[in-house]
Amino acid sequence: MRKPNGPIDWHALAGTVQPHSDAFVDGRFVPAVSGDRMKTINPATDDVLVEVAACSSQDVDTAVSAARRAFEEGSWSGHPEARSVALQKLADLILENREEFALLESLEMGKRVVDAYEVDVPGAAAVFRFYAGAVDKVNGEVVPTAPGNLALVTREPIGVVAAVVPWNFPLDLAAWKVAPALAAGNTVVLKPAEQSSLSALRLAELAVQAGIPAGVLNVVPGYGEQAGRALGMHNDVDVLAFTGSTEVGRLFLSYSAQSNGKPVWPECGGKSPNLVFADASSLDEAADMACFGIFFNQGEVCSANSRLLVESSVADVLVEKILERTAQWMPGDPLDPASGMGALVSQGHLEQVATAVDDAVDRGAKVLCGGERSTVGGHGCFYPPTILTNVEPTDPIASAEVFGPVLIVTPFESEAEAVAMANDSPYGLAASVWTGDLSRAHRVAGQLNVGTVSVNTVDALSPQTPFGGVKQSGFGRDLSVSAMDKYTALKTTWIKFAATAPVTEEQA
Repeated sequence: MRKPNGPIDWHALAGTVQPHSDAFVDGRFVPAVSGDRMKTINPATDDVLVEVAACSSQDVDTAVSAARRAFEEGSWSGHPEARSVALQKLADLILENREEFALLESLEMGKRVVDAYEVDVPGAAAVFRFYAGAVDKVNGEVVPTAPGNLALVTREPIGVVAAVVPWNFPLDLAAWKVAPALAAGNTVVLKPAEQSSLSALRLAELAVQAGIPAGVLNVVPGYGEQAGRALGMHNDVDVLAFTGSTEVGRLFLSYSAQSNGKPVWPECGGKSPNLVFADASSLDEAADMACFGIFFNQGEVCSANSRLLVESSVADVLVEKILERTAQWMPGDPLDPASGMGALVSQGHLEQVATAVDDAVDRGAKVLCGGERSTVGGHGCFYPPTILTNVEPTDPIASAEVFGPVLIVTPFESEAEAVAMANDSPYGLAASVWTGDLSRAHRVAGQLNVGTVSVNTVDALSPQTPFGGVKQSGFGRDLSVSAMDKYTALKTTWIKFAATAPVTEEQA
């Protein structure tokens, strides 16, 4: 899809999108063996976009077999330079098809198309480009030994990788798993979320165009109970990487225990705190980013800053600034760049978000704004920016991941209280700290029990830095060279040889 001259007419372009709907196995599109299909619904309009293949254990077996064969052939795992070139080409192809990917993301899960176009798609390309450059940067070592011995430690591809990703960032999170796994020399079977399979299928097609051999990247759409479980239980899958809810992460750990004991790397939920101290350099900037931290992508972000902890002396001022900004975040047509937010991913998810807020209000929470379902043109799964106060620490909404545009505001009196409140969560994915005091920034960051601390910003990340959490947020890590550790195995090769040359007859 070629970018037109001038502003992009997203509605016109949407009518030209013709997404693939079959699984992608061994280099080609194939229907599910059963013939079963599942509806992909546009959550902004309630229209059916396409019916996608619903893969079962039979399809997973075929995909894993293709991935195993491709791995053992060695045409991918044994050629690091070719891997780098192909991954660079895939990054280029993602950008060449930027409008198409942005529309697929928006139409199937409801996000603003401009966010997909400006953030998600270039972000995915950047991840593939980073790992293309990392292919030859993961080196082994020679370990000191006694004379007559040579000990080599190498990192080698682990084999067939299963990657299971969620619906909130379909292309980005696929890239976070697929790129490092491929860069390390593995083959991959990717299962996208049933709500958002289209961009993953297009990615697999482009991978072959980029020169990645057939069977190296396979995509099996399907329901978690069928295709997801089949991957988790598969005895020929060597490692499984997962992003999604903590509940499902536990299931994959149990599948591993029931099958071949494969390593499982879960990156799960979050309830990230945003700590704003009275000495913050700019409350206006803190307010801007507090809104971004919870309302971007409709709040459907695992690291969303859903808990605003603010020092009491500036709480009223900061909350007022945030309320003034909520008008900029009102939901609307995801294809209209003027909309503040898009739609939630489904009617079922909308119901979960709305019920969580309604129940909290019944228990005494105060609604400062939002709190009611909405539609656009009488259709869709829309929910406005919502801010709650007077929420008790023991209230379920204070600890449960809502995964929607819902912010809980809680004041604090001291630094120690703020840290205690921030750490009072079953999750430990991310946190933000706003302060003009560098000593406080270091001190508080050191005490927060999370995987990433963003100081004077929110949700900071890049391909160069690892992303993941602790506690019930899981222990997997995406991004950075460190992510390749998940997809490689350490091998020691110990060579014993004569310390001195043998004595020849002449020497004797």
